[in-house]
Amino acid sequence: MTRERRQLSTEEAIIPLLAPYQMGKFSLSHRYPHTPGIWTKEQVEAWKPIVEAVHAKGGICFCQIWHVGRVSSQDFQPNGQAPISSTDKPLTVPQLESNGLDMAHFTPRRIKTDEISNIVNDFRLAARNAMDAGFDGVEIHGAHGYLIDQFMKDQVNDRKDHYGGSLENRCRFALEVVEAVVNEIGADIVGMRLSPFANYAEAGDSNPEALGLYMAQSLDKHGILYCHVVEPRMIELGVKQDCSHSLQPMRKAFHGTFIVAGGYDREDGNRAVASGHADLVAYGRLFLANPDLPRRFELDAPLNKYNRETFVIPDPVVGYNDYPFLETAVVFPSD
Repeated sequence: MTRERRQLSTEEAIIPLLAPYQMGKFSLSHRYPHTPGIWTKEQVEAWKPIVEAVHAKGGICFCQIWHVGRVSSQDFQPNGQAPISSTDKPLTVPQLESNGLDMAHFTPRRIKTDEISNIVNDFRLAARNAMDAGFDGVEIHGAHGYLIDQFMKDQVNDRKDHYGGSLENRCRFALEVVEAVVNEIGADIVGMRLSPFANYAEAGDSNPEALGLYMAQSLDKHGILYCHVVEPRMIELGVKQDCSHSLQPMRKAFHGTFIVAGGYDREDGNRAVASGHADLVAYGRLFLANPDLPRRFELDAPLNKYNRETFVIPDPVVGYNDYPFLETAVVFPSD
């Protein structure tokens, strides 16, 4: 996501992207504090100058669309109702945000089978809105213990209907979302993020290898642009661990662009691409703290250290726009 400060005249109306209580008819859609929406016409219009600014710099801008499911709070739901999930099992470990809110002090509501199509349609509409805002494509967020992941992982999904039980059933919701989005905007501008090996927000799986391979094969059949996968070594959020698992079966099964993420530095990323492990490497924390990260990598220049405590605060400047660019270019001696 790109944040940009804009100089607004006193006459210019400010249309907030952060509108947790103005999300139209999406009564089942996720509520999460300080998260930009793309549900209303006003939000679509507010995104346009941001996307245009990215394009003006020669950038490509995809909109990640997601639903957090049970990793939310009833305080952010219409009429104080419980957030939905594949299950009614609550999180047992506090999920504290930087503002101190605990997302695990309640019991989620198991979504009814006949309601699931409404959520699928929400993703479809979000994708259409992203196109109307000028985005180049969308990434479906199916990772990190959020709603799609809550359906796919057997540690969470305990349903008895055709959205639970077998691997195929647990992946049904995810693939229905993919199909709806692809039918709406086209497969060539759709990507999906997955974390089959991760156990974020208590969403683990007993056979992550089979889950990852099945999803890679299924996404390949849909012909989407890219598959964006979190490395197995990132089982816990922000912690890189030694791991014997590999993404290579997924890599071989998916014939589009294969993107990897999770704990990469400059050298590690270069090796991943050079060896054919991946087509692209995604950087999150390093890119946030280094707005000129490609240039720094090119010059092998020192990197700014990131401050995790300011990653998700609502301040419009601190944590997003306050990391410095390289002040002077590194000049290499001539031969």
